[in-house]
Amino acid sequence: MSTQQHILVVDDDPDIRELLSDYLSGVGYAVATAASAAEMRSCIQNRIPDVVLLDIGLPGEDGLSLARSLREHHDIGIIMVSGAGATVDRIVGLEVGADDYVAKPFDPRELHARIKSVLRRYQRASTEAPAPTAADPRVRVGQCLLNTVSRQLFAPDGDEIPLTAMEFDLLQVFLERPGRPLSRDQILNHTQNRDWDPFDRSIDIRIARLRKKIEIDPDKPQLIKTVRGVGYMYVPTTS
Repeated sequence: MSTQQHILVVDDDPDIRELLSDYLSGVGYAVATAASAAEMRSCIQNRIPDVVLLDIGLPGEDGLSLARSLREHHDIGIIMVSGAGATVDRIVGLEVGADDYVAKPFDPRELHARIKSVLRRYQRASTEAPAPTAADPRVRVGQCLLNTVSRQLFAPDGDEIPLTAMEFDLLQVFLERPGRPLSRDQILNHTQNRDWDPFDRSIDIRIARLRKKIEIDPDKPQLIKTVRGVGYMYVPTTS
């Protein structure tokens, strides 16, 4: 790998930490390990990883709570690694924002394949982000066209669709992070530099208004999708 990607292994089992550290280091990753929520946060303060391998059954603050916290504050890959093989654990893990789920015992080669898949997903999302130029600052948003310099949105027939400053900022946040689930906390930090209050419905209201302007059917949104238990995600059209 030309640029070494960073994996953080969070597991209270020292044998698992050693196994994954040795294996992943051997296939070219930079690896850090943590045995608890406190150690995980300390590691992240030193360096934000590309992917976190997160055990559900941690002592104290469990992996599901940590996954939710990670998703609220970071655009990184999260793979739940757990001995709990029940379908409900997998579903809950994905609902709180994990990208994938692997049950113990696992083959390290399978886990490596899943890590590569998650990394590709995030890399693809970054390269798919629109890159307007000075010569042509227009970005396609579904069937609409957004001028990022004049901050104007145009319908397919060329008519301008009025945008508020907040709606433009919301669109820009989503366009710069395609395919990534964003929590309300992240959205507010990017648009207003403040954290989300659980009683604050302003983001939901503004996204509902934005959907009416860019979605073909706002009741069945295809561009700005709701990610249950996490927040919202922009899914660019492929055509």
